Amino acid sequence: MTETTTDKPALSMAVVVHEGKLLMIRRREREGDLLWALPGGAIEPGEAPEDAAVRETVEETSLVVTSIKLLGERVHPKTHRTMSYTACEVVQGEAKVADEDELDAVAWVTLDEIPKLVPYGLYAPVQEYLEGVLG
Repeated sequence: MTETTTDKPALSMAVVVHEGKLLMIRRREREGDLLWALPGGAIEPGEAPEDAAVRETVEETSLVVTSIKLLGERVHPKTHRTMSYTACEVVQGEAKVADEDELDAVAWVTLDEIPKLVPYGLYAPVQEYLEGVLG
């Protein structure tokens, strides 16, 4: 099967781990359904994926983070959008819903809680990273 991408901008997701937990956000989708995900969003023209992950985390949660390393990139199997995943660490602040139009909630979750929020599983390099730092 050939991977395809859409003409929508690539997305960058932040994998933020702090005090033994992963930061997850619950998005408000246009249809009104709520979906748990990693903080993140569109990569702006000329912006590095790592910088986009940091920027989007601040915009969505008010939490200031710094990038540690790029964990990987793929074409998402459902949306067909290019996705980058960056490991980040907390610099300052507390996570909260900063963009009420886009988010419904934020939560710090343990490794064992992730499958309840993301039943289809995480991208393998992200899961491996989390097992290494949270397992």
